[in-house]
Amino acid sequence: MLDIAFVLIVITALLVVVGVCQPLAAYLKLPPPVLLGVVGLALGGFPALVTHLGWSRETDAFSEVFLDLPVSSGIFIYVFLPLLVFEAGIATDVRRMLEDAAPILLLAIVATLISTAVVGLALWPFGRVSLVVCLLLGSVVSTTDPAAVIAIFRDTGAPARLTRLVEGEALLNDAAAIALFAVLLAMIGTARELDIGSGLREFFMSFVGGGLFGMLAGRALLAVIPMVRDDRLAEATLTLALAYGVFIVAERLLHVSGVVAVLASAMTISALGRSRIAPYNWSFLADLWDQLAFWARSLIFILASILVPRLLGDSDIRDLLLLAVLIAAAFAARALVLFVLMPLLERVKLTQPISSAYKYAIIWGGLRGALTLVLALGVTENAALDQHAQRFVAVLATGFVMFTLFVNGTTLRLVIAVLGLHRLSPRNLVLRDRILAVAYAEVADSVRHMAQYHGLAPRSVEQVIEPYQSWITAADARDEAERLPERERLAIALVALGNQERVLVLETRADQVASQATVQVLLGNADALVEGARAEGRLGYQRAAERALSFPPAFRIAYFLYRHFGIQRFLADRLADRVELLLVTRLLIERLVSFNDERLGAVFQDRLTAITREIIEHRREEVGGALDALRRQYPDYVAALEERFLRQSALRQEMGRYQALYEEGLIPQELYDDLKRGISGTRAEPRPRFEIGLDTHRLIERLDILSGLDEQQLERVARLLRPRFTVPNERIIRRGDRGDAVFFIASGAVEVRLPARRVRLGSGEFFGEMALLSGQPRQADVVALTYCRLLVLRKADFERFLAANPEAKAEINRIVEARLSVNQEDGDRAARTVSN
Repeated sequence: MLDIAFVLIVITALLVVVGVCQPLAAYLKLPPPVLLGVVGLALGGFPALVTHLGWSRETDAFSEVFLDLPVSSGIFIYVFLPLLVFEAGIATDVRRMLEDAAPILLLAIVATLISTAVVGLALWPFGRVSLVVCLLLGSVVSTTDPAAVIAIFRDTGAPARLTRLVEGEALLNDAAAIALFAVLLAMIGTARELDIGSGLREFFMSFVGGGLFGMLAGRALLAVIPMVRDDRLAEATLTLALAYGVFIVAERLLHVSGVVAVLASAMTISALGRSRIAPYNWSFLADLWDQLAFWARSLIFILASILVPRLLGDSDIRDLLLLAVLIAAAFAARALVLFVLMPLLERVKLTQPISSAYKYAIIWGGLRGALTLVLALGVTENAALDQHAQRFVAVLATGFVMFTLFVNGTTLRLVIAVLGLHRLSPRNLVLRDRILAVAYAEVADSVRHMAQYHGLAPRSVEQVIEPYQSWITAADARDEAERLPERERLAIALVALGNQERVLVLETRADQVASQATVQVLLGNADALVEGARAEGRLGYQRAAERALSFPPAFRIAYFLYRHFGIQRFLADRLADRVELLLVTRLLIERLVSFNDERLGAVFQDRLTAITREIIEHRREEVGGALDALRRQYPDYVAALEERFLRQSALRQEMGRYQALYEEGLIPQELYDDLKRGISGTRAEPRPRFEIGLDTHRLIERLDILSGLDEQQLERVARLLRPRFTVPNERIIRRGDRGDAVFFIASGAVEVRLPARRVRLGSGEFFGEMALLSGQPRQADVVALTYCRLLVLRKADFERFLAANPEAKAEINRIVEARLSVNQEDGDRAARTVSN
């Protein structure tokens, strides 16, 4: 029976080794996996070494620790793999990754298939195994380990896009490679002939099925999250349960890729969770998963490395030749994708161009790691393969991992430097210099005030601040010598504004002043502003701001359901979302004005911040106009939202005050907890329910033309009229159409667009009667200027209404005659203009 104490003491010892290797690797400027690999090889090779030296009797107990480790591929896959995959997905900025979706999908999925095929076909003539086994090896070595590469990229200051490409590739690459590995292994296990079409079909079904299941599971968890009331421990526990539950259900019950399912669930939470989980809780969640993945990644690597000597124990010169073929084929397949297929995507505008330097770095940075060793170990334990095939896969996969780790991993830093990818872009250099100049100036002022307060010698002050002042002078000279165009500087400032807007959005989530859906939209808008400014400067920022004010697809769908099926509930919800979105956006823009004047003003010159302020002011006017259009129709609802915002803000300030008093030691722990409990019960105030206000009787009261009718007449008219809601810029009547109804404006404004002029009509007025009375086609377009609530009277009902209500008929005829007179004057004027 397995001694649990033995297992725990071994894991404890390995954790100590991992903890020591991390700072040691940083000191030696080596990727941590390289050092862990060395330690693992040493521990795994220790029994053979002591036996060779004749010390086996003295060290038998120590050797048995490593010979008897209860390590199998099943433990790696079911214990460690869900942790690694889930952390990779939840740590990914999905929106940023979508910018390079085309190249990432190419590198991850298409490249995995190509790499598997190239490696398999290259080894088949020399391997003395079947083609399907060679392809299996190709899928095993197609998995990449980005941890070491990304660490080096960050240490050397490599471009963010390069890091994003490698992260995105590794994220989907492992999922694709494992799904393909499972298909090929099943094909060998059932002794089927190699059928490429059938294999690809199984691969895509497993991949897509796992992705859909994972996405649904992630959304299900997000629906449950609000029930735990911002309890960070409960939220973290649920995500851990999700990772393991999704993996096992996908693999054992649904027979789809468990890795893909876990990845999809994590990416769903990453994309949508920031609006549903409080910012502090999200930071805690990310840190927890980072720690879990670090332990899992380190243990899996060191445990797998311990097994390497056993896997490579009987290798010979022929294995080295096969390894050379494998290395050449793997790098050739990677080059084929980057230098042949990638330019095709660039040509059809599916991705921004990727420089050759980036491509070389991606090729050399394709390290293989623990996951490749785990899959190789799984092959050695699979009875469906004979011993020769098991050895073929295990030896070559392990040798390839060692080559990429000790050759690519140790030289990647040098390759990045040679390619010039360690230098900041001109934009980032300017931003760094400006920010440091401001920070150093503030430090110098702080030192002066501190010295004055404590009565320190002026000479000491000058000695301390002299390096800061020298750097500021040098930065100003650099800035003057290599001055970026104002357009570039403006783009930098606008990117900073967009990033600050994202920070402010997350603060609104913490204050609970906006719904989760609204926060999600605001985050997307902030990201769009950043990317627009980064890509096209001022024009891109303004286009993103305009798109943020447009009606989203969900609103259009709701409006379609209302117009064609009379369903109001969905439209009311979307209108409530829009009011809240506009209100919070306006509040954010108000805070951006202060940020622009105080923070950006300190970093950039006055002329630049004057331009950014003008851009923000324009946004404020546009958002304010859109909000006022709704405020005029629904003043009570907007006021209720504003009151809710103020109450939530007051509670937030109250909570902050109690926390400050506790941290200052003015109130004890029990009193602080009591005060906090009192506030927590009142924080989650629901959003008021939105009513469109299409009650026919209430709308009739707004029409002066019907004010003379008695109750009985009004009741008859109410049965004839049909309420209708319109949005700004909606075309209500199209010129040339047959007249079939007259429209009364209960609230809002429309514009009648005649050939010679435009006429605005407001509440209490009507339009559309001319075509009914004359029998001619519509003579003008009528477009809603604001949100409108109309009452529609069909042609037959209009005629009955006129017959039954002579006073209303007389008023309508008077208005019609006036309009005809004006139209006649316009016609005469146009005729005189033509004759002249």
